[in-house]
Amino acid sequence: MSDQSLLFEIDDGVATLTLNRPESRNAMNMPMRAALRDAIYSIRQDRSVRAVILRGAGTAFCSGGDVHGMSVQTAEEGRNRIDDLHGWISQLVDLDRPTIAAVDGVAYGAGFSLALAADFVIASPRARFCMPFMKLGLIPDCAAFYTLPRAVGLARAKELIFTAREVSVDEARGMGVVLEVVESETLHARAAGVARALADASPIAFGLSKRALNMSLGSDLRTMLELECVAQAVALTTEFHREAVQRFRDKATPLFTWPVA
Repeated sequence: MSDQSLLFEIDDGVATLTLNRPESRNAMNMPMRAALRDAIYSIRQDRSVRAVILRGAGTAFCSGGDVHGMSVQTAEEGRNRIDDLHGWISQLVDLDRPTIAAVDGVAYGAGFSLALAADFVIASPRARFCMPFMKLGLIPDCAAFYTLPRAVGLARAKELIFTAREVSVDEARGMGVVLEVVESETLHARAAGVARALADASPIAFGLSKRALNMSLGSDLRTMLELECVAQAVALTTEFHREAVQRFRDKATPLFTWPVA
């Protein structure tokens, strides 16, 4: 990424995307948006990537969109600006590999939405979350209308959006937004450990399960049962399943274990 607003690294099958504008608390400007788009599309095409970590440089995750670049002249321009986000944010939400957000400091606006696009959020004690859009006369973006109610429930999502209040890490954990709270000094190591552990899961079983879970709240029972039949039929034919069964019979070390040490 030539402007370095996003650092993109792959190490042993784990891709790390670091929002890299610490001087603005990693506010998301247009170059960063373009870099995120390119990185996520690249990850989707690269099957050697087994897990993804989202993090921020410095002492913040992401303070939201860069207000200096928000001005638009027409409704069409504004719609196109947000619609451009939808291609890559939907690809991230639906990515068939584990995604971990390591949140240190603020996750405001689009930063909160970006964290919600991950499967799990691991946060430091100084993490803070907010949907401040009402203060600016705007609405949430980056798929928050989809992800936030699924994380906290409809009534709580309304409260967070309508009041634009800040949420502490402990409250966010109680709501189900945050999976774990760890000290800032160990946050990124913990996120990497979780990502590497999940990367050892069956990529087919994980991907099928994630897609089914993302569909579940918008589908009926019969649809989900049929999806279960088809997905399990595929999973039963994988080499991962065959080897896992053999290891169980042999009392050997499992291919996938939890919790993370």
